[in-house]
Amino acid sequence: MHAPTPLARIAVPPPRPDETYTTTVLERRFAFTGLKALLGAADLSKAGDRVAGLAAPDEVTREAARAILSDLTLRHLHERPLTNARGEVDSVMRVNYDIDQAQFEAVAGLTLGELKDRLLAASPAAVAAIGRGLTGVMAAALAKLMDVHELILVARKLKPSARARTLTGVRGTLSSRLQPNHPADNPDGIAALIYTGLSMGTGDMLIGINPAIDTVDNVDALLRLADRIRRALEVPTQICVLSHVKTQLACLERGAPVEILFQSLAGTERVLTGEFDCTVELLDRAYQEMASRGALAGSAENWMYFETGQGSELTYGKHEGMDMTTCEALCYGLARRWRPYMVNNVTGFIGPETHLDNFEMIFSNLQDHFMGKLLGLPMGMAPCYTLHSRTGIEGHQMATQLLAAAGANFFMDVYLTADRMLAYFDTSGHDDQTLREVHGLKPAPEYLRWAVARGIFAEQADGTVERGPNWGNPRVFVASEAEWQRLLASLPAAHGHDNVGPRPANHVSRRLRANLAVAREAIHAELDLPVVEGIALRWLRTAAADKASHLNDPELGTRLDDELRRHLSPEGADVQIVISDGLSAEAIHHNVPDMLPVLMDGLRARNLRLGQPIVAPLGRVKLAEAVAEALQSRLVIMLIGERPGGDALASRSMSAYMAYRIEDGHVLEHAVRVSGNPHIRYEYTVVSNIYAGGLPPLEAGSVVAEKAARILDRRAAGNRLESLMREG
Repeated sequence: MHAPTPLARIAVPPPRPDETYTTTVLERRFAFTGLKALLGAADLSKAGDRVAGLAAPDEVTREAARAILSDLTLRHLHERPLTNARGEVDSVMRVNYDIDQAQFEAVAGLTLGELKDRLLAASPAAVAAIGRGLTGVMAAALAKLMDVHELILVARKLKPSARARTLTGVRGTLSSRLQPNHPADNPDGIAALIYTGLSMGTGDMLIGINPAIDTVDNVDALLRLADRIRRALEVPTQICVLSHVKTQLACLERGAPVEILFQSLAGTERVLTGEFDCTVELLDRAYQEMASRGALAGSAENWMYFETGQGSELTYGKHEGMDMTTCEALCYGLARRWRPYMVNNVTGFIGPETHLDNFEMIFSNLQDHFMGKLLGLPMGMAPCYTLHSRTGIEGHQMATQLLAAAGANFFMDVYLTADRMLAYFDTSGHDDQTLREVHGLKPAPEYLRWAVARGIFAEQADGTVERGPNWGNPRVFVASEAEWQRLLASLPAAHGHDNVGPRPANHVSRRLRANLAVAREAIHAELDLPVVEGIALRWLRTAAADKASHLNDPELGTRLDDELRRHLSPEGADVQIVISDGLSAEAIHHNVPDMLPVLMDGLRARNLRLGQPIVAPLGRVKLAEAVAEALQSRLVIMLIGERPGGDALASRSMSAYMAYRIEDGHVLEHAVRVSGNPHIRYEYTVVSNIYAGGLPPLEAGSVVAEKAARILDRRAAGNRLESLMREG
């Protein structure tokens, strides 16, 4: 078994002061101070980098930066590690220096321009060998010098494979992760989606459920549900529930069938630890636990699953002055430490604050795929979009065709492209099969044999694979039509299961697209909340001046208006409720009038002191912290509209984020010890998918009140609260 190099033994050159890089282009002089500025200016201009002040102001400046970058040697980059705001090399950057030193020395004297030329001409084996000697920063620098054809050409040379129950990454194959998410984790709805995906030949990479409720009990139940279905149908694949790594490890302790272990990664330690509640040391321990006790221990060669995507570091304001592409490449340098079974890139998931339109999303996905493959990872791609950005299904389809041409290992299967729980849009089983037929690709070999036996595919004498008589018919997995209809009754946004070739029938597409059009309009609705059953509300302003600034710069919605802030004074309430439209005013209009009275009655019944409820239009989740600091509240409950989802009903989905302010010294010591984050000051518990198709608002009021009381009683939230509850 692979043993990760101890952090202390990874040699990193000492940081150096920033240097000024200069060049002249047609008698114009350009200067860039520091590698971070140079790397940012050399990239395609993207919304997130523009907000961060890192993008070049024009094309000439961009080409000047690229010219300088082309002439820098790999050794130059190696000897100048990028540091955090305190001038330190963080753990993510340190792991990126755990490279094959012999391979690095073989190319260290090359300039980036020379290395680019070598990669374009080299054999697949030579490209793979070079990648083992590169850091994430080097991969990012190369990506900024390459055009679309080059990103595809070099990535296509590489097809890193991985083995669990199935061998994926075999040349000539295209795998998929079946994602049967449900807004209320309903077992029948999840089963219907699993059967639908399997009938279309998807899921050979993984059946992976994103839980709506990230508790040990719920995740344990979902793991056992997926395991029962997989065993009953004898599907050669793997299962995973994409909860926090700590939750999955607790499920493993219970004996749950944890086959593939998931965690989201970030390119800076401040996001990985401060926002994702994860450390390199925790993942080292998780890797070892899975090797010894995981459900596939002794048979799988790879068992870790990571998700990444450009922009998370920027949205949290913790990118350490680095551009989005560089942060993303550092995620890949981190991921390879644990030789994962799969890495899935979800660039486009966040929204217009990182990628404004289709072009930015498409090009970033090509960069990400190239960088991940170059660093040796089995890359899957989820070029996704949200309804509050200027991206859409056409741009998404263009991205998937280009990425399939580039040799992506796998795509997602989100039924009819619309995730009912996460409220975003991704590749469907129809898309996966279309890509296979366009590019002449097959599923993983073990899964293909199973699917042929089930009549889902038919293999011809010449080795070609066609859709079989049962392709796209989930009814083959249930006992009767009545049973299928019972399952469907639990599935929201089920627009139809009729297919034409590998595509959904026209009437299904029209229903889907009409619902998306209606849902997208919810983004632009204005918050207009009347008095709720006599409850007096006070209105506060955020720093976002209007809807456009709110959508494009997430930081503005996390702050109170400066003048207003100066007039606030501490109130010391146990609980302060804040209501904000966030990304859907319609979610507030349809849920708060029913939920708020129940929530307030539930809190008062527990003898908690409540502040007067606040309405703050154009807010973001982290506004909870600004309110807590200003009013000195112990707990802020943020009721906020989520981004609109896959149908008109889901555009009304709201979440309750409970931000617990850690004020006691002993509690703070415990929180630091458990999280590994010395700067932790807030912990979060969230209740999501509050709407008629998920958790009904009346019920949500009681659920949130109970959780709030538990947080204040235990003086903990999030993963630490879950841990304390398990301990009794």
